[in-house]
Amino acid sequence: MDMHSVGTVALGTSGTTAADVVAVARGNARVELSDEARTALAASREIVDALAAKPDPVYGVSTGFGALASRHIGPDLRAQLQRNIVRSHAAGMGPRVEREVVRALMFLRLKTVCSGHTGVRPEVAQTMADVLNAGITPVVHEYGSLGCSGDLAPLSHCALTLMGEGDAEGPDGELRPAGELLAAHGITPVELREKEGLALLNGTDGMLGMLVMALADLEKLYKSADVTAALTLEALLGTDKVLAPELHAIRPHPGQAASAANMLAVLAGSGLTGHHQDDAPRVQDAYSVRCAPQVAGAGRDTMAHARTVAERELAAAVDNPVVLPDGRVESNGNFHGAPVAYVLDFLAIAAADLGSIAERRTDRLLDKNRSHGLPPFLADDAGVDSGLMIAQYTQAALVSEMKRLAVPASADSIPSSAMQEDHVSMGWSAARKLRTAVDNLTRVVAIELYAATRAVELREGLTPAPATRAVIEAARKAGVEGPGPDRFLAPDLAAADAFVRSGGLLAAVEPVTGPLA
Repeated sequence: MDMHSVGTVALGTSGTTAADVVAVARGNARVELSDEARTALAASREIVDALAAKPDPVYGVSTGFGALASRHIGPDLRAQLQRNIVRSHAAGMGPRVEREVVRALMFLRLKTVCSGHTGVRPEVAQTMADVLNAGITPVVHEYGSLGCSGDLAPLSHCALTLMGEGDAEGPDGELRPAGELLAAHGITPVELREKEGLALLNGTDGMLGMLVMALADLEKLYKSADVTAALTLEALLGTDKVLAPELHAIRPHPGQAASAANMLAVLAGSGLTGHHQDDAPRVQDAYSVRCAPQVAGAGRDTMAHARTVAERELAAAVDNPVVLPDGRVESNGNFHGAPVAYVLDFLAIAAADLGSIAERRTDRLLDKNRSHGLPPFLADDAGVDSGLMIAQYTQAALVSEMKRLAVPASADSIPSSAMQEDHVSMGWSAARKLRTAVDNLTRVVAIELYAATRAVELREGLTPAPATRAVIEAARKAGVEGPGPDRFLAPDLAAADAFVRSGGLLAAVEPVTGPLA
């Protein structure tokens, strides 16, 4: 596995940025603790140590957890208490989650630890950074988090690795016992003290990491969908007059204006747009074409709200109890994942609708009764050839799944911990299904790209926009084949998917249009 590092991220007491999360999770950036963070860690630990020395019970320091919080735990059992919470809470099941998710999870937990509000010792925080920098990835499972009291099971599996227990993946991609991996990289397992086990488990870090990465992916996908919508409009000989800025200014949603501007930039200089009167009178284009900026724009505005929530959470210190500057250690409910869970669900809804409108445009390209002169299914010899008929089936299957994934997880709640934790966010589940939705949306956009570029090329005698020509040329170089007799279609669709997923589509367009919004 390539462990090439992209820069270094320094953690202080004031949180981190989305760019830093992506750099560590996907780019293997190194993590360092700032002097400010070390000072804050030491100061909060002094508060915890002072409370631990007193006879009064303090939640998380000298008591049990959750519904067992009423039991006072003596000094002789507190190290065992912290080990036990990690071992018992590492109860995940199902497939392993992706490496980038686990790295985001660990990094964001370390971010909160460095805030100085958790009472964790500096040496524990340093070990967390060392594990990330060594490319050691704990095994975390799909199921186990209810998104309240934090992502408990996933974070417990990460804490287990810090203790040198359980299994983890090394930088070479091989699974090994965590203790062996730590030893191979000169990392000493941590021996947890008062409050530390709980502090390593109690955050919204998994759902937040997946939100941040989904936003990064969706930002590219929404630009890509503006491009493919423009190509479809062009291939259908539609009008670009509906994209005029003055029309969008009178309904001042910023995302809508941005999408319309992107489409207009892609279509600049097209010889295909505006020919809708040539074959049969069309007063207006269909909604899937004409309303593309309104739908994509609403999704963009949803992303803007989700980004605001993510930024607030990235600046937060989510733990229970928390260490306050005045020396108090107070219980709280900041671990509840509702703010993050809601926007994860909102984004799944927006992604499903963007996929839905893209599929409708693709279907219009393939239907000879609605495509204004294009051959049935864009086939070379319709009847002998089926063309892209089944590509649309695949796209429809993807969109159908996205609609199911749009059902909100955050509207559900199952009480836990003997009714002590009687309302939970299901934010982890919302994040997991959003990842699938984003993956599907990439394929949906790729199929529209595949159909639209073929359709444009079939408009012989008309000159497409310079940006469209750049897309077609780059796509063909990337293995996305053009019109012709039927062939094994899956490799073409895979190439289109890779072209969109890698950013190749935007890389082809933006030198012509300038940066898209």
